[in-house]
Amino acid sequence: MTDPVTLVEVWRGPFLESTHRGHAVICDSSGDIVQAWGNPDRVILPRSSCKMVQALPLIESGAAAAAGLTTEQLALSCASHQGALIHTSRVSAWLSDLGLGEGDLRCGPQEPDDTEARNGLIRAYEEPCQLHNNCSGKHAGFLTLAKHLNAGSEYIEPDHPVQKAVKEAFEEVTGQETPGYGIDGCSAPNFATTVHGLARAMSFFASCSADGASVRERAAAQLVQAMATYPELVAGEGRACTEMMRAMDGKVAIKTGADGVFVAIIPEKKLGVAVKIVDGGTRGSECAIAAILTKLGVLDPNHPATLKRMNGPMLNRRGIEVGSVRPSAALL
Repeated sequence: MTDPVTLVEVWRGPFLESTHRGHAVICDSSGDIVQAWGNPDRVILPRSSCKMVQALPLIESGAAAAAGLTTEQLALSCASHQGALIHTSRVSAWLSDLGLGEGDLRCGPQEPDDTEARNGLIRAYEEPCQLHNNCSGKHAGFLTLAKHLNAGSEYIEPDHPVQKAVKEAFEEVTGQETPGYGIDGCSAPNFATTVHGLARAMSFFASCSADGASVRERAAAQLVQAMATYPELVAGEGRACTEMMRAMDGKVAIKTGADGVFVAIIPEKKLGVAVKIVDGGTRGSECAIAAILTKLGVLDPNHPATLKRMNGPMLNRRGIEVGSVRPSAALL
């Protein structure tokens, strides 16, 4: 099958109002497909779902150890945070420790998604800065690596040593030569792969341990531990990544990406999951990943974090239940 399949249905009363179609793959530790929906060979841009892959060279190179990075900072290197104080203060301190500042980032300013932070800027008549960018933690990691390599300041350029290291790691863990890249919202290259390749990368992370045979395996295990230990730094309060990782008691690491991408790393089962919703909708990707995690037995279908994205009541502005967002029969 090469076409996307319906993964999510939106019901309003007795009417099927809309659907979200897409592709999804579950991979085992050898990178083989356990189950797939749609086209596993569909080439996609993983967007922010692959930040843990982009962070591998930070640890592998020795840069993280040389800079004395903490587990919190490693979690931020994988984060798409919402610009809350817990995020911006930590990134600011990280840059200061490097002898750098906000102006050394190349991610661009972004209005924070955190309501308190956004309202605070408005009350103070201040503009958002690059620290508020959801990718500022990843970029602090890039700067740490660039400094360690004595490389230039324009670390987002595709031919910069930082991005060359990212590409090498990306191709190895996906098991595929990338067909190219797009420039992400944060200005860094985002390398393309297939849905299968992305799931294979996640299964690699799921299969690694702290005492792994290779530096890359140990680095991957560190990043998974960091994400699972600090889910609030990976996303933020009210966000799907944070709430569902908490619901799974830190046993699974999950990460969203823009335009309908979501991945999961399941160490206990040594499984990796990748989802791509073709309409780019977050509502569809959140429901689909929740359904797959429930199907695999690692997420409680009745947990509030699950019901918020799958099968829970959809309320109108008066609090009246009007419908629901459900996984399709194909996902059950």
